[in-house]
Amino acid sequence: MDAATLTYDTLRFGEFEDFPETSEPVWVLGTQFSALTEKDEILSDITSRLWFTYRKSFLPIGGTGPTSDTGWGCMLRCGQMILGQALVCRHLGRDWRWVRGQRQREEYVSILNAFIDKKDCYYSIHQIAQMGVGEGKSIGQWYGPNTVAQVLKKLAVFDSWSRMAVHVAMDNTVVIEEIKISLCAPCAGAGCSEAAAPREMNGCLEGACAMAEEETALWRPLVLLIPLRLGLTDINEAYIETLKQCFMMPQSLGVIGGKPNSAHYFIGFVGEELIYLDPHTTQPAVEPSEDGQVPDDSYHCQHPPCRMDICELDPSIAAGFFCKTEDDFDDWCARIRKMSCSRGSLPMFELVDSQPSHLINFSDSDRLERFFDSEDEEFEILSL
Repeated sequence: MDAATLTYDTLRFGEFEDFPETSEPVWVLGTQFSALTEKDEILSDITSRLWFTYRKSFLPIGGTGPTSDTGWGCMLRCGQMILGQALVCRHLGRDWRWVRGQRQREEYVSILNAFIDKKDCYYSIHQIAQMGVGEGKSIGQWYGPNTVAQVLKKLAVFDSWSRMAVHVAMDNTVVIEEIKISLCAPCAGAGCSEAAAPREMNGCLEGACAMAEEETALWRPLVLLIPLRLGLTDINEAYIETLKQCFMMPQSLGVIGGKPNSAHYFIGFVGEELIYLDPHTTQPAVEPSEDGQVPDDSYHCQHPPCRMDICELDPSIAAGFFCKTEDDFDDWCARIRKMSCSRGSLPMFELVDSQPSHLINFSDSDRLERFFDSEDEEFEILSL
């Protein structure tokens, strides 16, 4: 069987390599573990992350389109995973844990409902695929990390319950002024004037829990996605330590990217290996019950996580961070500046106070067009 089409459906549980016995620290989305004494805690943490994979037998996308995303939707699923982690941090907290068979909190059910494979769910494969048409991607076409980031940014505007500000930093540059003044201020950004009344989605009441908090909030929770290229055909080794440090930050949402023929959601590292969730298994579409509850076992990876050598990573990625408060963002900026000053590593992007003069004359559409053109070329080999 071609490795590009290999899925978990063809493997037995026993074929997954167990987590290594090593004295080196294990980092998962900003949390440090010991592989020698905390293996159960590591697996519990990883199992608690939302795991979105290929699905089949859902309603046709666009009414007449595909009923499965097998073979083309892996980067879209990775985008769902990184945004799903942001929603978990937003509504449940980083330390929340999923327990199989246990009745879950209403916030968790609402998060999961947002990703069900139906056209009326905020972040469904249907919504992502159809929104991508506006970005020049036909339904069923491969997405690169930047494309899926841009689509998620547009879809988040309609999520009146979470009210997160999604920012995609272009040109390897994060501009503090753009975020603090133009995006995360309580009345900044698209959708801030939308009606705040609770609404119902797939049987789950939204908005009511968050309204009092949001009305007085001085900061809109930030999802920061940074598309990057860390080399030409292979990752430049000078970036490896910097990439590792990103997984060590408490604001980390992980990285979406891949290797030839695969897209993965990278959530941490141990030694010189990246830890990731792999969307390349096809499961039946899930139908919520009338009360909005979702059979959720298939949305959590319950086997040891996958690992790969960091040098195998394709150089085109998108790194994600979540800053629930302005203090979180200030702390993130301080960590990035400290990291930029450290010896032996190369900064992956630039952090500046205001828009650099060489970018002021470029419109957003110009910047996106230049990035999309290069992204299409870079990701030709990542077809599945």
